[in-house]
Amino acid sequence: MARTTPGGSVVTEQELVARVLAARAAGVTYSFANGCFDVLHVGHVRYLTGAAAEADRLIVAINDDASVAALKGAGRPIQAAVDRADLVAAFSMVDYVVVFPDLTVERLLTTLRPEVHCKGCDYTVDTVPERGVVRAYGGRTVIVGDAKDHSTRDVIARIRAQPGE
Repeated sequence: MARTTPGGSVVTEQELVARVLAARAAGVTYSFANGCFDVLHVGHVRYLTGAAAEADRLIVAINDDASVAALKGAGRPIQAAVDRADLVAAFSMVDYVVVFPDLTVERLLTTLRPEVHCKGCDYTVDTVPERGVVRAYGGRTVIVGDAKDHSTRDVIARIRAQPGE
């Protein structure tokens, strides 16, 4: 069941597919961003703002807890997927948030077929792992956001380095 926040809605994959198909029939276009979004920082805001500018609506796919642990290692995620999803959905530029269990977004991209797949500036179009999948269904891949000088890993390290109170 969908949960609506001040920005967008957290939906299941099945709900998202139905909503995208219905809106696409009316000519709505979609951009797609993805990530762990474990500890939000300004780089995330700039990435999502850039992604939202690429189409009529923005879908954000968030890795579930098991995939974050597999991708980022011990001690991650810091926050549960349900909380990360609600935080991202609260941004006004976000229309839909979906939590997914896979290590990559290839399956979700193939299912949803967003017109634009957005990645952050730590990639180039040629290094985006899913670029072939997106190209195969006729979508385009773009790089958005600011220079990669923000990271969750660095934020966590700075917090841990603070003296106790």
